[in-house]
Amino acid sequence: MLKIHNFSLKLPKFQLDSISLIVKTGGYCVILGRTGSGKTLLLESIAGRYPNIEGDIGFNGQSFKNLASEDRNIGFVYQNFELFCHLTVYENIAFPLKMRRESSSITKKSVTEIADLLGISHLLMHTIHHLSGGEKQRVALARALIFKPKILLLDEPTSALDYVTRHEMRKVLRDIHQAYQPTIIHVTHDISEALSLATQIGVMNRGRLMHAYELTEEIKAEGESFLFEQLR
Repeated sequence: MLKIHNFSLKLPKFQLDSISLIVKTGGYCVILGRTGSGKTLLLESIAGRYPNIEGDIGFNGQSFKNLASEDRNIGFVYQNFELFCHLTVYENIAFPLKMRRESSSITKKSVTEIADLLGISHLLMHTIHHLSGGEKQRVALARALIFKPKILLLDEPTSALDYVTRHEMRKVLRDIHQAYQPTIIHVTHDISEALSLATQIGVMNRGRLMHAYELTEEIKAEGESFLFEQLR
């Protein structure tokens, strides 16, 4: 399981304060919160972007506190995708394996597999400039999944997409969760998205985790009105 215990991070203009959260291995936790509540900062902290923290973050009994970000087996997809525009789709997806000095045969097999799952095999030789927002999102997901991370962090993964593409992407995320079974932390301000994907929901406000719920049938029944009240 992913365990965040009494975690705090102080930056010059913002801080995360005394956050504790447990996400079961293979769980799908959606963190809700308004813009500026600290959701992305929490993801970056899990990924190891900030070394000077208080408390602890760990996975399956191993503390991340003294573990370099590249050794945490974490895939990260940012809201703006952060793709390499000078590389092809294939090269973008393969990049993490190249950094790990993986063989070309294993790289090709892995890229083919994840591209098939995400429906982007026909785009592999295209450049990033020619892709739609939804296609860029799939490429970013493929790159994050290529080394089969145990933890997948998603920063507002559908916010830049149109309504139809956003709903298509929710299905893609369900398929990814089922196929690879990573522990997912997904931050968003979209309550309906949280209800459609999560097994667990947390609510952040001003750098603090105010609530954390297993997604029970009772919460599903109350739906958006219940969660809206928690965000107020």
